[in-house]
Amino acid sequence: MELTPRLLEQFVVLAEERHFGHAAARLSMSQPPLSQAIQRLERGLGVLLLERTSRGVRLTAAGAAFAVDAKRLLEAQEAAVARVRRVARGVEGAVRLGYVSSLGYWHLPRLLALAAREAPGLELVVRQRSSAELAEQVRQGAVDLALVRLPVSDRTELAVREVAEERTVLAVPVGHPLAGAGSVPLARLRDEEFATADEAAVPRIRELIGAACREAGFEPRIRARAEDLTSMLGHTAAGVCVAFVPERVSAPGHAMVSFVPVEGGERLVTTVAALSRPDADPAVATLLELLGRHRAEFEGPGADSREGSPVGP
Repeated sequence: MELTPRLLEQFVVLAEERHFGHAAARLSMSQPPLSQAIQRLERGLGVLLLERTSRGVRLTAAGAAFAVDAKRLLEAQEAAVARVRRVARGVEGAVRLGYVSSLGYWHLPRLLALAAREAPGLELVVRQRSSAELAEQVRQGAVDLALVRLPVSDRTELAVREVAEERTVLAVPVGHPLAGAGSVPLARLRDEEFATADEAAVPRIRELIGAACREAGFEPRIRARAEDLTSMLGHTAAGVCVAFVPERVSAPGHAMVSFVPVEGGERLVTTVAALSRPDADPAVATLLELLGRHRAEFEGPGADSREGSPVGP
């Protein structure tokens, strides 16, 4: 015997109504077919589910237990159908999200907040890697969506969507003469010693800063090298040197570091992009739509007031 959803529904409705006529009307069917369906159910189960009375029906102990379980089966089926439809629409499911370290201070938290607010059915599983690693993992299907800085050297099998622009600022120790300054011209920094990050951490920023400093007439003097931005800020906080960092690194604040805008900063802009596969599933499309619709919020304060064209890849 096949326990079809329709047969389970017929029994559950009859168990609730305790009357064949009322149950048949609720099911939009006549009474004889309903009675026959329940008889087939009882024969198939080999159990008496109902006791017929002159006023209707009464559930046996087995019938009462089966009514509870049958209702749960129907609810579970409805939930499964609803869930698969939500997944297909991109509003439920797990998304493996990658990001480069320099985007973990502002951009990643903002995307997580947007998703929690507008797509709460999505579960974002986060991992940090370099841009090159993330691009390859997206290609291989190990990561669904990745936040990186352009350029990406190999765009094969990747959909690349620009989602934000970010200026570069100067990080100095709180006791530095420039701490609290409204801005600083690049030429003023020719005598400073710098901390620099590993190329994999912020390759585009290193490239932009090197070109901008040479244009200003000097080559940055490197005092300390670090694997990531956190280590760079550690050298800066220690009073050892200064460092160029992405503007949103200052978002959480730092008790021992002051962040100063760089004059001509509109030339020192990096582009944040989202990488995905061209055939990405609907959940990825949902996140990309959120990023596009809330770009100003994702970029942060001051994004709309920037002048000049960013230095692109």
